Amino acid sequence: MEDLIKKVSYLKGYADGLDISPKSDEGKLIIKLLDLLGEMADTIEEISARIQETEDVLDELDECVFDMADDFYGEADEYDDDDYAYDDDVMDDYDDEYEDDGGDYFEIECPNCGEDVMVDFDMIDDDNAIICPNCHEEIGLEFDCEEDSEEK
Repeated sequence: MEDLIKKVSYLKGYADGLDISPKSDEGKLIIKLLDLLGEMADTIEEISARIQETEDVLDELDECVFDMADDFYGEADEYDDDDYAYDDDVMDDYDDEYEDDGGDYFEIECPNCGEDVMVDFDMIDDDNAIICPNCHEEIGLEFDCEEDSEEK
């Protein structure tokens, strides 16, 4: 910011050296513009100082919040991944977002190993079966279409 103030001061000095007449219309305009530039530079410097003070306070508050969280929840290193509970609402939002991405995925349970498997329609072969990635056994799929039942 000091550079801005120095530049405005330089322009004022340069204008003084040019002997610009404050009585001419052009001289009045130039002098008023230089005064305005000086006020703007001062205001910008003041705003920058306020922003810096605000950032300092926010940094202190941020540290306080982390300290309070550590006091309340304990240190982050004390927990294993198994200690965190997953919020079903968050997972539902994730599932909604996952489906909105255009993916044609669905989840099934492998009848052989009991593991949940995410299946894409592209993974289904001509025999309406897929291979379980966990146990490598074939999982047969049955599709019940409403159109088929209406035709009968």
